[in-house]
Amino acid sequence: MKTTMFMEPGKVQIEDIDKPTVQAPDDVIIHVVRTCVCGSDLWAYRGLEDKEKHSENTGHEAIGIVEEVGSDITTVQPGDFVIAPFTHGCGHCAACRAGFDGDCQNHTDNFSNGVQAEYIRFQHGEWALVKIPGKPADYSEEMLKSLLTLADVMATGYHAARVANVSTGDTVVVVGDGAVGLCGVIAAQMRGAKRIIIMSRHEDRQKLATEFGATDIIAERGDDAVAKVMAMTNNAGADAVLECVGTEQSNDTAMKVGRPGAIVGRVGLPHEPKMDMSSSFYSNTIIAGGPASVTTYDKQTLLKAVLDGDIHPGKVFTKSFKLDAIDDAYQAMTKREAIKSLVVVD
Repeated sequence: MKTTMFMEPGKVQIEDIDKPTVQAPDDVIIHVVRTCVCGSDLWAYRGLEDKEKHSENTGHEAIGIVEEVGSDITTVQPGDFVIAPFTHGCGHCAACRAGFDGDCQNHTDNFSNGVQAEYIRFQHGEWALVKIPGKPADYSEEMLKSLLTLADVMATGYHAARVANVSTGDTVVVVGDGAVGLCGVIAAQMRGAKRIIIMSRHEDRQKLATEFGATDIIAERGDDAVAKVMAMTNNAGADAVLECVGTEQSNDTAMKVGRPGAIVGRVGLPHEPKMDMSSSFYSNTIIAGGPASVTTYDKQTLLKAVLDGDIHPGKVFTKSFKLDAIDDAYQAMTKREAIKSLVVVD
């Protein structure tokens, strides 16, 4: 079967490897229908973090058809159409019961890798997989795109809004205009925010953010962006802040734009070793966030919202590629020619 390998910074390529097999009783083998490139995949691709050459790719978002199940699997069966979240929660540990399945306490292998491929072995699939009614052929391409976002970015944007306790009538600042930030706009609107300010300097992302519910756009960065938020809010600051990038600057900005007592929901994968927490102490800023509770949100809220047509997060996919053109998919995002690259497998 075909799979994507990380060769070196600036290069991924397709190789033929053996099709995965069931290795544990709670394994599920999935025939991938759609996958994609995540912004977090670009850190190694851009040479900004170390990754071993010629190693398994970090792709972690997929929808597909169940091909085979281990002996402990009772919730899905061959032929089922499923969302394969990037997390593998068990559903019954303290973390999962509290709605934080991104931090499942029963698995050390809680995160997906290597799903930019024709087939994947999904570990711990009993609770984590999310069944989609019907078959892929029952859905439009636009709907398949939205269903794919439920493997990561839509759930991650929602996680930022949930842990930031976005509530009816709130003013929310979204730091980051990638797919997660844009999905954070959707999530903030779903949770009743009356004003949603997104920081974006790219016209295509600004337009999509506005379509998703953003009321204000700030193109400035750093302290200039902070000053703009304060001017917009009569120097009060935001009730909630969604940090969707993970850089030192984005975290610094997020900590400065909230009112005293505001909650910063952090879902941008951190790439800075330290954070200055002194300013948050004096402003009573609450810091929350981490890996998204994908399965919980999909089962409770997001799958229904997509199927009912209430939200359309699949619009973050602005370019599509065949699996054989996987490096082009990475390049399109690296060059900002695509907000998020869809990869059509089957």
